[in-house]
Amino acid sequence: MPTAEVSLPDDVDIEINQLVEEGEFINRDQAVEELLSLGVSAYTTDESPNQTADEDLFTQVVDDQQDPAIRNESDDEPTL
Repeated sequence: MPTAEVSLPDDVDIEINQLVEEGEFINRDQAVEELLSLGVSAYTTDESPNQTADEDLFTQVVDDQQDPAIRNESDDEPTL
């Protein structure tokens, strides 16, 4: 497994130590490995450089809306 050396701000170091002390991770190595993996997996590069997270949210909301003109015909039939 490759190794890397990084310098962390004091507050990040303290937070990692607290997570280990609280039992969220077995040890510091596991904490750093998992947190880095989560960060890398959350970072996506397939978005266009001009597209922002707000645009993605707006597009998703618009895509999720249903056009009232396209209704399921069974919605028009009264239930008995």
